[in-house]
Amino acid sequence: MFKAIGGLIIAVVLVCLMAAFGSWYIIDQGERGVVTRNGKVIETADPGMHFKLPFVDSVDRITVQQNTRVFEKGNGNSRDQQHATIRYSVTYSIPASSVGYIYSEYRTAENAVERIIDPQAPARLQSAFGKYTAADTVIKRDALAGDFQKALQASVSKAFTIDSVQIENVQFSKEYNDKIEENMKAEIEIRTQKQNEQKEQILADIARTKANGAADAKRADAQADADAIKMRGDAEAAAIKAKSEALQANPQLVEYTKADKWDGKLPATMIPGAATPMISVK
Repeated sequence: MFKAIGGLIIAVVLVCLMAAFGSWYIIDQGERGVVTRNGKVIETADPGMHFKLPFVDSVDRITVQQNTRVFEKGNGNSRDQQHATIRYSVTYSIPASSVGYIYSEYRTAENAVERIIDPQAPARLQSAFGKYTAADTVIKRDALAGDFQKALQASVSKAFTIDSVQIENVQFSKEYNDKIEENMKAEIEIRTQKQNEQKEQILADIARTKANGAADAKRADAQADADAIKMRGDAEAAAIKAKSEALQANPQLVEYTKADKWDGKLPATMIPGAATPMISVK
């Protein structure tokens, strides 16, 4: 009997210890706890230490940290009907306010991703991809990703937050890629030809400018020579005019000039009947 009582006491103590230790639980940062009682969700728990009823309540944990889902072989048709294979990724998280809904409907976060994001992402990508031409999917990649993220967020907003999407690679058919390469080569040739034409035009402009400058310099030199000749002519004419006016004003100046320049010698020969030079008879 004493053994039975002792065993009962030990059992009670063990139960009490289990109840004591089972009444507290800890939720880590980056998680939220879902507390159920008899299978029914009664509350969600934030990070920290919490109390629960032992043997009655149970706690499941759901992460609210970011996770990334990679889709290796997505598909889409561009607005100009070019088919593409697309590798993309979706980074998502579960808002704290959606933890209870996720647990009630899907039990785990992975189940929710498989049943919500996995089917919605390809459909929303194809819808966004179809708004762009094949060329635009390359040069407007950020805009395409933005449209995709917006559409996907609207379709999963009850359960998830779509933090970002990345369109990592878009691969079109070989025929389309060959066509793009041909177009690029043709465009490069056109640009090269335009650059050569512009270069030739610049060189022609430089040559024309040099020729105009040389011609202007020659004209300036010729004008300077003409101006100098004119100035010398004007000076000589003015000197001649001044001499003429002086002679007219003083007739004796001619005789004086003759006398001033005579060396005092008579000519060796005389013309018959001619007067003696420079000797006045008056």
